Amino acid sequence: MESLGILESNSIAKGIEAADAALKAAEVQLLYARPVCPGKYSILFYGDVAAVDASLSAGSAVLDSHLVDAVSIPRIHPQVIHAIGLSVEPPPLGAVGVMEFFSVTAAVYAADAAVKAADVMLIDVRLGMGIGGKSFVILSGDVAAVSQSVASGMQTGAEKGLALQSVVIPRPRPEIFEALL
Repeated sequence: MESLGILESNSIAKGIEAADAALKAAEVQLLYARPVCPGKYSILFYGDVAAVDASLSAGSAVLDSHLVDAVSIPRIHPQVIHAIGLSVEPPPLGAVGVMEFFSVTAAVYAADAAVKAADVMLIDVRLGMGIGGKSFVILSGDVAAVSQSVASGMQTGAEKGLALQSVVIPRPRPEIFEALL
């Protein structure tokens, strides 16, 4: 079963060094490593639970006082990994749900909760770059499933105090749907 590790640094240089240490510590796959607004560095990687935990420990040790957050999400839904990597096939037109958060970690937790709550397809998990450090999740499916998934994802984000806003659009115009891809 896959686990997802997230490291967040308040230093870009130390973040790059931590990414290298995390990848060298265990057999994990790098999903995302880049600066995010406002001047932080986020690293996401996945693998089995033990490997992710070892990589989190190694990266955290390198970051030391520059560590903002270190999180492991065991049993991450595979759609979350694909949506972060932008390797999602365009889904058939249906309802669209959008969830907005104040952090990278909250968006990933919410995306995982949302896709586990109902039969939806994650379209995108956008992580804090160029949007003031915010992150958002876009998903699609029938109206009832999207509504249930958005409610579940937003509850997860609210529990962390980082949920901002959400919408469910029952029948978006095709141009809106295409703009999301």
